[in-house]
Amino acid sequence: MTSLTVGVCAYNEEKNIASCLGSILRQKGTAFQLREVLVVCSGCTDGTEAIVEGISRQDRRVRLLVQKQREGKCSAINLIISQAEGEVVALVNGDNRLEDGSLESLLEPFRDPSVGMAGGHPVPVNSPDSTIGFAVHMVWDLHHRLSLINPKIGELVAFRKDGVSLPTHLGSDEDNIRMQLERRGLRSVYVPDAIVINKGPTNVTDFMKQRTRINIGEGYIKKLYDYDVPTQDWGLVARALLDFLREHGKRPIRIMAAAMLEASARIYSKVYVALDKGDQAVWCQIATSKDVDARD
Repeated sequence: MTSLTVGVCAYNEEKNIASCLGSILRQKGTAFQLREVLVVCSGCTDGTEAIVEGISRQDRRVRLLVQKQREGKCSAINLIISQAEGEVVALVNGDNRLEDGSLESLLEPFRDPSVGMAGGHPVPVNSPDSTIGFAVHMVWDLHHRLSLINPKIGELVAFRKDGVSLPTHLGSDEDNIRMQLERRGLRSVYVPDAIVINKGPTNVTDFMKQRTRINIGEGYIKKLYDYDVPTQDWGLVARALLDFLREHGKRPIRIMAAAMLEASARIYSKVYVALDKGDQAVWCQIATSKDVDARD
């Protein structure tokens, strides 16, 4: 049985943090022992810290770690790693929640000592009936299909913590962890049954902010470390897209709109990285993605 620390990174998540922690504390299984849940509140100005403190009084596995100022997610993850008692650390975003059984599925691969990292399956709550809602679903559906070919790990991850340390001037976290572990000879695996519920942006401006930020981070991983992130491989993207079209090809206008938005974000990001304008260690919060219990 794998001893597990769950780390939660949160900035002004008073709408989501109780739901997030509740979904973690309910997890049961034989593949892991949940030692603790470390919640890093970074520069919070709302009620997030008070909510976490209240939950910690009810369940001693929960511990609040406070960063007075926002230092970026990589800094928060380094703090979690430094405090973690478990041999494996799982990361859950403060605005996400886990389906029952997700941690059991996510930790099962660690019975194999050659596995260094595992990633879950993000599923958005956005309604697919709007153009942006459809684009959000398309992005995560493609993420899933591509990961079945070559794991792209994000949103919900677990990894062997020993020796992992993130550069705090960069914004990309999961890809950097994966790179470090794979370069030590450990494997990364995708676990489609480990479901994590999230919410994507609900307007074009926020969608573009989020997709641009992610693509910039992946671009800097390639630029600085010569590490290839699967979602930047056009061959893999094309295979996932063809598979997606077989199922959803009857909605060509929305597919084209989503593809154009993503292509625009990628083109902008490539130029940004080529000009070396610098990665974004501290992200601008995407306001419309911050209520995972509400549909758009």
